[in-house]
Amino acid sequence: MKTCFKCHHTKPLDEFYRHPRMADGHLNKCIACTRVDVRLNRALKDEQYLEYDRLRASRPERRADAAARLRRSRREHPERDAAHRAVARAIRSGRLVRPERCPGCGEAKPVHAHHEDYGEPLKVTWLCARCHRHHHAVRSYFGEVA
Repeated sequence: MKTCFKCHHTKPLDEFYRHPRMADGHLNKCIACTRVDVRLNRALKDEQYLEYDRLRASRPERRADAAARLRRSRREHPERDAAHRAVARAIRSGRLVRPERCPGCGEAKPVHAHHEDYGEPLKVTWLCARCHRHHHAVRSYFGEVA
């Protein structure tokens, strides 16, 4: 058992990340508090992490892994793939028009088509990459937001 210095709860050791330099071999902050701190830090230093992620994603082994993940995702979620393709066709034919600005932040950035329901492939919300990431982060952290 160990007490987290952040939330002051006493928890079993398996609820703390391993850390070889600590006396007991585990970090003094529980996993839940560590995750909250990491999310906050990343949100505060978004530009720095975007550049870091961009450079890291361009490495050959990461590109190969990303291609494999994409193939697997398309195979496992054909409804998503069909919705993405339907949006691409609709944009090319002019049935859907990609806005110049992100409705979320108002900046003139390239926007993504976000689907709330893949069963309605042409019903999309346009969001820039940052707003789209934020939308999914908020929903995964807080659940379905009304």
